[in-house]
Amino acid sequence: MSDTVLIPGGRDVRATLDTAGSDGSVGADATADAVVVACPPHPRHGGHRGDGRLIAVSDALTARGIDCLRFDYGEYDEGYGECTDADNAVGWALDRYERVGLFGYSFGGTVALVTAGSRPELAGVCALAPTDRLASDIDAVAALDDLATRGTPVRVVYATRDSTADWEPVVDRTRELGLDVVDIDSDHFFVGRTDDVAGAVADFLAPRLGAK
Repeated sequence: MSDTVLIPGGRDVRATLDTAGSDGSVGADATADAVVVACPPHPRHGGHRGDGRLIAVSDALTARGIDCLRFDYGEYDEGYGECTDADNAVGWALDRYERVGLFGYSFGGTVALVTAGSRPELAGVCALAPTDRLASDIDAVAALDDLATRGTPVRVVYATRDSTADWEPVVDRTRELGLDVVDIDSDHFFVGRTDDVAGAVADFLAPRLGAK
């Protein structure tokens, strides 16, 4: 089951809230107390909340009793407005749920890491194929240091044949900090590997959000 949500904050940010309960193991009337906010890839490269990787992750989460909020960014703003959009979506979620996680793919993976760096309330963050930075001061590697210092659970999932994103600095720093890294034999788009992506994300975030 899905509902359309307008995210407050001064930019036109619209989202889809996928709610747990359609899966029989959870129960049609279930009300989740945890949610994952999902950040899409680059909006100027066709990224949007209907991205197949985001939907696969959402399906895996809702099957475990966790809601998923997939949102579209407002007007393109070179990463700055997009990080604001993610932060506002997290704020919306924190007002309504006991536990909140954050996920993003590609451009959205970097947005997720940077946003999580200033959100100690988060139960965990998972970034899929993130690039190292969106601008000189929107730096995923620096955000990892903040997250590690605070003790926020972090998993970075990357594709071993990815020639699109500059992922190496993120993965290297994640490993140096002793944070969680998963590699998938794929290119940046994970064609035919969306089930593996969904499993890697849900397996990490679900226990930290109180689900199996």
